[in-house]
Amino acid sequence: MASPAAPLPGNFPLSRRRFVLAGASLAAAAAASSARLRGAVAAAPKLPGYPFTLGVASGDPTPDGFVLWTRLAPRPLEPGGGMPAEAVEVGWQVAEDEAMGRVVARGTAVANPGWAHAVHVEVEGLRPGRWYWYQFRVGSEVSTKGRTRTFPAPTELPERLRFAFASCQHYESGLYTAYEHMAREDLDLIVHLGDYIYEGGITAGRTRRHNGGEILTLDDYRARYALYRLDPALQAAHAAAPWLVTWDDHEVANNYAGDIPQDPDRTTREQFLRRRTAAYQAYYEAMPLRRAQLPRGADLPLYRRVTAGRLAGFHVLDTRQYRSDQPLGDGRKAPHPAQLDPAGTLLGATQRDWLRQGLEGSAATWNVLAQQVMFARVDRTPGPEATLSMDQWPGYEHERRLLLRHWREAGVRNPVVITGDIHTNWANELGPDFERPEDPVTAVEFVGTSISSSGDGRAEARGLNQLLAENPGVKFYNEERGYVSCELTPQAWTTHFRTVPYVTRPGAPLVTRASYRVEAGRPKLERA
Repeated sequence: MASPAAPLPGNFPLSRRRFVLAGASLAAAAAASSARLRGAVAAAPKLPGYPFTLGVASGDPTPDGFVLWTRLAPRPLEPGGGMPAEAVEVGWQVAEDEAMGRVVARGTAVANPGWAHAVHVEVEGLRPGRWYWYQFRVGSEVSTKGRTRTFPAPTELPERLRFAFASCQHYESGLYTAYEHMAREDLDLIVHLGDYIYEGGITAGRTRRHNGGEILTLDDYRARYALYRLDPALQAAHAAAPWLVTWDDHEVANNYAGDIPQDPDRTTREQFLRRRTAAYQAYYEAMPLRRAQLPRGADLPLYRRVTAGRLAGFHVLDTRQYRSDQPLGDGRKAPHPAQLDPAGTLLGATQRDWLRQGLEGSAATWNVLAQQVMFARVDRTPGPEATLSMDQWPGYEHERRLLLRHWREAGVRNPVVITGDIHTNWANELGPDFERPEDPVTAVEFVGTSISSSGDGRAEARGLNQLLAENPGVKFYNEERGYVSCELTPQAWTTHFRTVPYVTRPGAPLVTRASYRVEAGRPKLERA
């Protein structure tokens, strides 16, 4: 298959401008050194097709660099991706211009079969607050180009930061039209809040088809990520800007909690941890993550922090790996003392302490909690009775209140929670709740709908008036598909709920269904 981009010269020459030689991940570098000593790294392997079928991506920007990602897979849906069972040398370069004429960094990495021939390059030494372009090469084959950027220096207060966040992209349920629109926005960052893939098998009558039954093994998970990554709209969004990623449940299995599967009567803890080990490795292989996130068996240290100067601090959370089991079982339940059990946790003690310390020490104007499940305590039952989701923060009410109280007492600057998971749009003021009307409003939460999960939505939400009456902190609710676009300045945060009217056929237009503004120092939602 011919390369979609004009091949670059074989030696990736540098211009006379300065260059930085940045390396791949520690694991890849060590493997490369060892393999070269044995002469086992193929510089120009014979492949059965174009190796960059899954596109390129970047992520986790810093003031002087970012992570670059690709995975070699000429036959992406086959075991091994159609690659030979040998290490392969991959060249990469970074330039200041899209034509790749002003190259400022270059190097080689090794794609190893044990990691599905995925490449994670950690580029360093670049200028802060700048856009760059990048590209990979294997032999004579060259990847498409990606666009990425460094973030502002720690002391800088930029005038503006624009980012979008998304979640829940069930392949069978619909097309990724929202990503087509997102890729056209002038965004500095894209945040993905989980459910990048879904683990289920084929369901008849859907818009598209999964590649096989329920996924359980490492090869299964790799092939599922490959299927999703073959989508051209998703590839375009990855190539448009750096991503900041975290997972929810479907990257492993629905509504799991730590090492506890949704149905422990059918799956033992040992069986589930084997599945989690496979799922976590495949996630790392498929995402632009740093070596700090390398999985260690069934564990992967995913929570981390990314800062954009003094304007925004992104505290990326993991509410799946360390959580205790859902109280009272899964689903919606009436308020119960079990939700106030101090042992109940979504974050685990170590991550919770890390978050508290990071928020207390943050100099950012906006402190963004990028996480998975709804923080607001929302009653979805009309009338005097109430029901709360046990899989969301209200199921872990003790820890939820601990965080709200900490934000107030520690004077955390402008905490904003961004959330995915539930395939609907919400704008929430956090506190007072319907049971605690005396509490002050401490923060705001924006919940983004799904990219495609649940199929075509509706603009007129069911039971909207009743929902708003039951929950005074909820200011907006919508049941369409789409994403959320945010613009931050030192003075204000503006959120736009971008929606598409349908995903079961192509060509849906983009609609800005609602916009909200939050002034710095005043946690109050105002229609913009």
